[in-house]
Amino acid sequence: MDEDAGDASPPPAPPPPPPAHVHAHAPHHLHPVPAPPQAPAAATAPSQRDMSASPTSSRSVTETVNGSHRFVIQGYSLAKGMGVGRHIASETFSVGGFQWAVYFYPDGKNPEDNSAYVSVFIALASEGTDVRALFELTLLDQSGKGKHKVHSHFDRSLESGPYTLKYRGSMWGYKRFFRRTALETSDFLKDDCLKINCTVGVVVSSIDYSRPHSIQVPDSDIGYHFGSLLDNQEGVDVILNVGGERFHAHKLVLAARSHVFRSQFFDDESDGEKSEVDESDELREFFIDDMEPKVFKAMLHFIYRDTLVDEYELGASSSDGSVFDTLTAKLLAAADKYDLGRLRSLCESYLCKGITVASVASTLALAERHRAMELKAVCLKFSAENLSAVIRSEGFFYLKDNCPSLQAEILKTVAGCEEQCSSGGKSQSVCAQLAQLSDGGDTSGRRVRPRI
Repeated sequence: MDEDAGDASPPPAPPPPPPAHVHAHAPHHLHPVPAPPQAPAAATAPSQRDMSASPTSSRSVTETVNGSHRFVIQGYSLAKGMGVGRHIASETFSVGGFQWAVYFYPDGKNPEDNSAYVSVFIALASEGTDVRALFELTLLDQSGKGKHKVHSHFDRSLESGPYTLKYRGSMWGYKRFFRRTALETSDFLKDDCLKINCTVGVVVSSIDYSRPHSIQVPDSDIGYHFGSLLDNQEGVDVILNVGGERFHAHKLVLAARSHVFRSQFFDDESDGEKSEVDESDELREFFIDDMEPKVFKAMLHFIYRDTLVDEYELGASSSDGSVFDTLTAKLLAAADKYDLGRLRSLCESYLCKGITVASVASTLALAERHRAMELKAVCLKFSAENLSAVIRSEGFFYLKDNCPSLQAEILKTVAGCEEQCSSGGKSQSVCAQLAQLSDGGDTSGRRVRPRI
């Protein structure tokens, strides 16, 4: 048989040997044995090319996540003399998932500089290893000429790449940032104040993986559909009577959003009452006497749509312009009453945008009354940063007569900020100012009549 390397079929079996009594030279006595039938050829497997999936692609992207912080050093002359190697620290700030701080050394960082230079450094203030980053330090020209002193890694090629901070406490900066004698006669120092801008760019790498085909999923429209349910009043099963105005709603929706409503609708009903209500076509009516209808309507809008009402409604108030009288403030009270956490956060965020010297004290009192802790923290910080103006505002006198504990918290916040400066001078002056005000005097020692 000819050999064929490409033939995978088995060869035919040889004929069986003749019986023992038959001689080999008498083949005519034998019947030929037919060859066994050939097995059918196996189906050809699909090629690898036929089974391949759609092509994919990926891309490595290395970039920086940037963030900035302004560090204001008030009372520079009082900070001098604190000692070589001792620093004033800024509040920590977050960039790229890490905490950072600016350190200012009024007498220099190293003894060899003999206090001739001020030093400025950016420090990694949180846990981290081998954090790669770009930095920029800018000493602001306060004359308005724009001649700032800038040390920057950005917008220029770095021979060895970004700077690497090995561990918490690692720093980048300049031991000889500015000669002290020159600084004290320059436009960088104004009213005994320095301003330093710090920018950090944390290097991050990511893989951008994209398929050749994708389907964009639209934003959730559940708020629209639930809002339509409220507007159409389809399936309503409860009436809320607010100041004589009746609102139709759905008990399950309200109960799902607020455990206060859930308890009101379901926990207080006996089994007999539930059956009676279920079998009756008449809707049960609940009365709410401590809320205005427009406030309840705005709260219902949130419960069904998960958004605030239009902005022009939120800021509307009476002619005196009191923060307490705005719809947002009243919604904050409603959120507190019905334990609507997200509504509370939305109101806090909106009120935060409108904080001014004139309104911060009343906003602080509002936040304290309705347990808006994030808004309260912002108000305390704003008051500390603008203390000289805030203590002359009418709202501050309101705190004195109605919320004295909040005055004490403002003082504590100011003292905490000043402790970082390690100077003590400004803190003592602040304490004196508040002591005078608590006795009914102004900051010049004159007696004043408290205003509400």
